[in-house]
Amino acid sequence: MCGRYASSRRPEDLVEEFEVDEPRISAPLAADYNVAPTKQVYAVVERRADKESDAPPQRQLRVLHWGLVPSWAKDPSIGNRMINARMETVAEKPAYRRAFAARRCLLPADGYYEWYPTEQRTAAGKPVKQPFFIRPRDGSSLAMAGLYEIWRDPTRAEDDPDRFRWTCTVITTNAEDSVGHIHDRMPLMVERERWHDWLSPSATGSDDLLSLLVPAAPGNLEAFPVATTVNNVRNNGPELVEPLPLDDHHARMTR
Repeated sequence: MCGRYASSRRPEDLVEEFEVDEPRISAPLAADYNVAPTKQVYAVVERRADKESDAPPQRQLRVLHWGLVPSWAKDPSIGNRMINARMETVAEKPAYRRAFAARRCLLPADGYYEWYPTEQRTAAGKPVKQPFFIRPRDGSSLAMAGLYEIWRDPTRAEDDPDRFRWTCTVITTNAEDSVGHIHDRMPLMVERERWHDWLSPSATGSDDLLSLLVPAAPGNLEAFPVATTVNNVRNNGPELVEPLPLDDHHARMTR
């Protein structure tokens, strides 16, 4: 699964990198090195400015909540369990299939975290887990494949600007070999030349859409151990993504 990631780029940098036509952001998000479920995150989507317009969709940068709430949900807390959608079932599962057909997005990330069980044991006898940060070797953003939904809050008035809640989920797949020893799942990536096809709301064929999703090419990602301070979501800062000194890492893994 993908349960934590880092997102530190400024919106203006994402607008340039993802060739956004229109940023739809009222206030920029602070750099976040410990993005956790339910937090606000940046997402790239393609939408028509007006449903009745014949103009082509615009590529937009928006702020969404991580944890997808299906449009039919009665309780938005369901989103706490909808942070990841498995590629193998995303086109059929009731919680995701409507979004997969029409509301796909890209979720920019610096990289993501996974935890590897070490030989150490807790007092309860469970393995102590070492966090790793996984990111592109070339320093570019990860364009994680995602879905988004717009949930209407029935308790809010028609003229309440907060009556619609925009939420998202990350699509995952089996991890490629270079990071598969850390965790067996990883976020799916969308390659730059496939961004438009993935984001286009007019593309609806399940098989064609699934063919656009690929694990990161072997060798394109690097993984390194980081401090366990990332385990606490209250900790946040660039030090969380700093590689752990090799001596410290070896001691953690073997003692």
